[in-house]
Amino acid sequence: MSASESPASSAVLIARALRCSAGPHRLWGPLDVQLSAGVTWVTGGEGRGKSSLLRMLAGDLVVPGSNLQLAGTGLQTDPAQYRRKAFWMDPRTSAWDQSSPLQFWEQGKRLWPLWRAEICRELASALGLDEHLAKPMYMLSTGSKRKVWITAACASGAELTCLDEPFAALDRASIRTITELLQDAAAHSPRAWVLADYEAPAGVPLAATINLGA
Repeated sequence: MSASESPASSAVLIARALRCSAGPHRLWGPLDVQLSAGVTWVTGGEGRGKSSLLRMLAGDLVVPGSNLQLAGTGLQTDPAQYRRKAFWMDPRTSAWDQSSPLQFWEQGKRLWPLWRAEICRELASALGLDEHLAKPMYMLSTGSKRKVWITAACASGAELTCLDEPFAALDRASIRTITELLQDAAAHSPRAWVLADYEAPAGVPLAATINLGA
């Protein structure tokens, strides 16, 4: 397991003493992570805890004894404010199945204070979601649901934006759109984007790589 780190002075996120176990067996840790603006790739074999790491960084999964600071806010001292600065959505969640994409995005304005409605509209159209916006989420395909989460991730404005296998189940045109977004994020975004996947996003310059092992 290895992690390439950025200097603390330029870090958007500093996390200490993270660890992940499967039953009685420790998969990795303790792990210290410093993330700067741009795109960080989390890689590792099946069952190595890539999604768990995203949840930890976003404050959704709290590890006893760990310490996380995101854009000046500590998870341990102000968890609610910390989570407003982070975006994470399990792409397999059924929690929003009775809501439409429009209803979910409306909630996004409350969940993430830096929400950008114009980005949401533009990206939804670019990803071909217009005809699905009023449907309950349970009626959407796996790929369309993933597009809803990715649209929210981009519109959230969150200082830390975590994406779990963002290209899975997407059509070729949507993959191209998301790749272009990540390329722009790598070059210009002040946000830290963390992408967990088996392969690095093609053509996207990386700020750092976290390898959780085979």
